[in-house]
Amino acid sequence: MPVEVRFGPFVLDAATARLLREGAEIRLRPRAFQVLQVLLRRRGQPVGYEQMLADAWQGTHVSRHTVDVTIAEIRKALGEYGRWITRRPKVGYSIEVPSSDELVRKGWHFWSRRTREGVERAVECFRQAADECPSDFRAYEGLSSAYLTLATFGMRAPREMYRGFLDAHGRAVALGGMRPELRCNRGYALYVFERRAGEAEQELLQAMREKPTLAASYVRLAMLYASRGRSDQALEIIQRGYAVDPLLPMMPTIEMTVRVWRREFDRAAEIGARAVELHPYVQIVRAIYGEALRCLGRGDEALTQYQRGSMMSPDLPWLRALEGATLAQLGRRDEACAILDELETVRRTEFVDSYHMTTLREALGDDHGAMTELHRACAENSAWLYQIDVDPKMDRLRGDPRFAPIREAVMLETPHA
Repeated sequence: MPVEVRFGPFVLDAATARLLREGAEIRLRPRAFQVLQVLLRRRGQPVGYEQMLADAWQGTHVSRHTVDVTIAEIRKALGEYGRWITRRPKVGYSIEVPSSDELVRKGWHFWSRRTREGVERAVECFRQAADECPSDFRAYEGLSSAYLTLATFGMRAPREMYRGFLDAHGRAVALGGMRPELRCNRGYALYVFERRAGEAEQELLQAMREKPTLAASYVRLAMLYASRGRSDQALEIIQRGYAVDPLLPMMPTIEMTVRVWRREFDRAAEIGARAVELHPYVQIVRAIYGEALRCLGRGDEALTQYQRGSMMSPDLPWLRALEGATLAQLGRRDEACAILDELETVRRTEFVDSYHMTTLREALGDDHGAMTELHRACAENSAWLYQIDVDPKMDRLRGDPRFAPIREAVMLETPHA
């Protein structure tokens, strides 16, 4: 048996007698650890009572009840994956890791790139996993997260992706229950795509209660609070999030965002400078840092951040829109117009988020075009609309009489996929 055995989100390290789940150690008694080793060594094959005594108890006689209790301990330690251990009467126990396991792990690897190409490859892996093993809830959980990412980051049309999210999320819950990760995704989606703030808050709070170490729930709850004018609460939640996972890239990203929304641009830029040093290859970190710099009037530095983000993720048109808006503010109108033309061409065949096109047209002084884009963002159910009340990019447009009806529609609307 190899020194390290990977199955699902777990790693069994025989050299150190440790069981890890996503890097965190799971405590098991030495005997339970040995029983799990035996099951994994004979993966997919039943291990009878006598064989279990020989391999895990080294021949020492114990009752069948003791074996059953030890197996129950392992099942509990594996959480929702405990169902992989099954018992056939008069035959024995076995651990059945779904054939889709490798595809699921590969899907999450691609998803972690956070680029459109990476997430779309993740979708392919999760779909194949679901086809191979329709009972594997992880395949649908992966699919739901991938669809949510594509919708959130303006990679694909939000309404279409949100329908995919709801379907895959529902299947994941039906197969594996409402785990904290799924609850967190649902709460986030309720707010961003349905603007059901009260329900979203309750789901996120419940996810935090169920799994206090789930850093994403702190990020998303802080986002909800700050965009609803509760920025002091948001900053408190962020500090709690840092204590849970100080190295999560989204933690300084949301703190920068909240500081920008509070018009604390200097503070946001300070956080951004540290964040890009710590997370140089995360495009959203550079995008929000660029926003802070732009608001400070440091357009050339902001432009650098947007351009580097676009180099890392050339398949995110909204980064180009922000680049174009900054060029316009720097007086480089021809270059900004060239980006606008480029994005209009891309829009003929691919989704281009209209919320950021609003920013580009506003920077070019085209208020009518900006309001048209904002109407279009509503029709598309853009993932960025939730911040319409606090986003500095909307400041000048708020004085336009056409803005209020759009804002009202956004904040009161509860669109369905």
